[in-house]
Amino acid sequence: MRRIDGYVMRTVGGAMFLVMVVVLSLDLIFAFIAELEDTRSEYQTLEALWYVFLTLPRRIYDYLPLGAFMGCLVGLGSMASSSELTVIRAAGVSLKRIVWSAMKPALVVVILGVLIGEYVAPPAERVAQSDKAVALGASTNVASASGVWHKEGNVYIHLNAVQPNGVLHGVSRFRFDEDRQLLAASFAERAIYQGDYWLLEKVRTTEFEEDRTTRSENQTLRWETGLSPSVLSVLIVKPENLSMTGLFTYARYLGEQNLNASRYWLAFWKKALMPLGTAVMVLVAISFIFGPLRSVTMGFRVFTGLLVGLLFKYMQDLLGPMSLVYGFNPMLAVLVPIAVNAVVGAILMRRAG
Repeated sequence: MRRIDGYVMRTVGGAMFLVMVVVLSLDLIFAFIAELEDTRSEYQTLEALWYVFLTLPRRIYDYLPLGAFMGCLVGLGSMASSSELTVIRAAGVSLKRIVWSAMKPALVVVILGVLIGEYVAPPAERVAQSDKAVALGASTNVASASGVWHKEGNVYIHLNAVQPNGVLHGVSRFRFDEDRQLLAASFAERAIYQGDYWLLEKVRTTEFEEDRTTRSENQTLRWETGLSPSVLSVLIVKPENLSMTGLFTYARYLGEQNLNASRYWLAFWKKALMPLGTAVMVLVAISFIFGPLRSVTMGFRVFTGLLVGLLFKYMQDLLGPMSLVYGFNPMLAVLVPIAVNAVVGAILMRRAG
């Protein structure tokens, strides 16, 4: 029995690895081509290649659920096509045992995904985004087209680039009164964190009064703000690419500032429920093999797998923005597609049993 378990695990695990290699190879090629379109200033081919390399952990994390689902579908499908599953069941191996053997590689994928998503992808993504912004000339423009925006009280802040070592490039600040009239605008080429405040360098400030404007320049200027490097490191990365701890911390910070944190809570629940979603997708793949896709061709299995995977993704992509617009709990937007797939998988497994 152990040999059968090991054989099923190797077949499914090998198929998962092969799917990941194919999908990632295509994604990296297209990503590198897209980055070449942004080459200018100091951001050239080598910098674009380095950027794509740094985003590799994030891409692995994004495709792990698909790799687990398609790998299970392809691996067990090949065994079904060669009648190996029929022989295994005729040898007295129960359906539950085959399911558990196929689930073990998926559990490895889940654990790997959690580790990459929490400890590898977020810091690599921060370095990638900050290096790219600096290479594109973050401190040369008053406010670049890229960068990040942040609101603190009546002050709107734009940062061209945020480096993880506590250095900001291109700091623009716009201060408004209660009537939303602009009172002052300033731009600093760089800011360095000093432990409890930021030291702005080469600051140009314009103050707006009723009948005139006043312009001043300072080589250095102290900037008191609640923003810290740990908080800013969250800003430069898209919510879905942050760690769960970073999402939780920044969502609470936004709540303290009376700002909307729904996007970050949505991303948090997507990451928190990713292991459950992956396990459910693998269960659906197994139920397909022992159910409606038992005797079809491999091409049709792959097509069906892609269709189901896309439907699952589109359900989450549709319900996620709906939760932001209509204000219902973001956790439901993530949990509903998982529950629907779990019900479908359970029904098909019961019929197969």
